[in-house]
Amino acid sequence: MYDVVLLSLAEGSGDACGSACGGCGTAAAAVCAPRTPVLTCADALRAAGARVETVMAGSDQEIDAVLARFDGPARPDGLTWPDPETKLRLVVASATDGQLRAVVRRLVRRYAPPPSKRPADLPSARTVPDLPPLAILPLDPGNTSDLAAQLGLPRTPAEVAAAVLNGDVRRLDLLRNDGGSVTLDGALLGGADDNGRAVPWRGRVEVDNALLTDGEEPVLACAVGNGGGYAEFDGLQLLADGDPTDGRVEVAVAVPVVVKQRFKGTRVRIEVRRARGRAVSVLPRDGDLQFLDDGVAGSTSRKRSWWTEPGAWAVYAG
Repeated sequence: MYDVVLLSLAEGSGDACGSACGGCGTAAAAVCAPRTPVLTCADALRAAGARVETVMAGSDQEIDAVLARFDGPARPDGLTWPDPETKLRLVVASATDGQLRAVVRRLVRRYAPPPSKRPADLPSARTVPDLPPLAILPLDPGNTSDLAAQLGLPRTPAEVAAAVLNGDVRRLDLLRNDGGSVTLDGALLGGADDNGRAVPWRGRVEVDNALLTDGEEPVLACAVGNGGGYAEFDGLQLLADGDPTDGRVEVAVAVPVVVKQRFKGTRVRIEVRRARGRAVSVLPRDGDLQFLDDGVAGSTSRKRSWWTEPGAWAVYAG
């Protein structure tokens, strides 16, 4: 039977889960009680014969201490690599996709080799090895838009326990970015006013060799999609598919276009331009550009790039 670690992140734990969490904070992580779904899942795992440990992490270092248990044997090249034969299982209890992303980001930072030490056994289209699979325990079982819901994964503690012990492993694409983080679902670039209407911005958006906008025209929104969480914005259908298993990133920009009508003046229509590829770059033209990345808010005034790591991470499915 397996050993299972049930990992929760202390809400408001800064680098561990991003600014979207809010809650008890890093210093209080040691005394934060596990949420009821965590306790219920632990009971279900123990009833099935698993040895279970619950961990509340309030910092990247505490997440890393859990992930270190998945290290494989020492390699001749000195790289830290996950053990494909491990009998340890990981369940991540997440209140937000940003919390789940925090754990996967630490997995990437732990196991991604530096470019100068790229080993021969690393897949040619990737910069990271196969990351250890994990089960997702949603702390909001009624959420119908989070990543677990999009993927059709188990949502109740009993179903998650069954999946981590007996379910299939489903490998998924991962987006890495040059900001040092990862994206599991997607990112939406562009802000909105107090009424929720898109605020136009300018920037150059390229997908591989395809230019979606050159930075001279206004853009209402740009969606960078691995999944389908940002398929729509302000009533606009941006992404077509949002498939996290096709090895490509899907990108869409919404651009207002002025149309001249004979005898009727002009009107504005919204043109959605889409492209798919291995990588995407966005270069803002006018200062800070606001964005949401896996639900975590941020901004950038510099070029930001994302690239696909096909099948790099994995989940236990039902």
